[in-house]
Amino acid sequence: MGAGVGASVGKVDPRPVLIVTGLVQEARIASGPGMTVICSSSDPQQLRSLLTVFDPTTIRGVISFGVAGGLDPTLKSGDIVVATEVLAGDTRWLADLALKDHLIAGFGLGRRRVVRGRLAGTEELVAERHLKEALHLETGAAAVDMESHIAAEYATNAGLPFAALRVVSDPAHRALPPLAMGAIKPNGDIDLRKVLRSVARNPRTLRDLVTTGIDFNRALRSLRGCRGFLLGSEGLVTADL
Repeated sequence: MGAGVGASVGKVDPRPVLIVTGLVQEARIASGPGMTVICSSSDPQQLRSLLTVFDPTTIRGVISFGVAGGLDPTLKSGDIVVATEVLAGDTRWLADLALKDHLIAGFGLGRRRVVRGRLAGTEELVAERHLKEALHLETGAAAVDMESHIAAEYATNAGLPFAALRVVSDPAHRALPPLAMGAIKPNGDIDLRKVLRSVARNPRTLRDLVTTGIDFNRALRSLRGCRGFLLGSEGLVTADL
């Protein structure tokens, strides 16, 4: 558990919260006063490199924030997973910043479902349906992403509180087209020229890309509504010593 969580009496820590994202769209949503945002460009090694040189004394907690692949077959694109723990291999990290019910109620997400559950962390994109099913059976995780386990490990090693909120983009029953990862630029943005060239070479990929884009945009809309979770992170307090 991170230091300072659960303190009944304490001062609000003025330092920002570190927000870990994979894509530039996620980073833009998270950016604002009281937030320091890192974007990994969906590259786990790049994220580790960024965190290696990041001073943990300048922040008061770590939140993994962005979209994820659905593993729970009942979840749809746009549904929200608030992590109870993060799993990667044989290692697990508890999420020790609880999301209060009144914050969930205030998200303004309409009919979007909010669940508390496990997140699986992987080093590579889990794109195929059968791989999603296998990972869900193995871990019981609701969703999977490539940043939360790295952010959780960093927070634990630094003695900082950690939380994760992820919105399902591609549901469990849907495979991601191969271009989904190959079209991400080093800055985490989408390479539209590469997408268009791929469609020109193989027009049959267009339908899958359109479906993926619709799911992704739906997830981003939900993610914008979840920014109240970040604003509610004043729950991170310094413990009285």
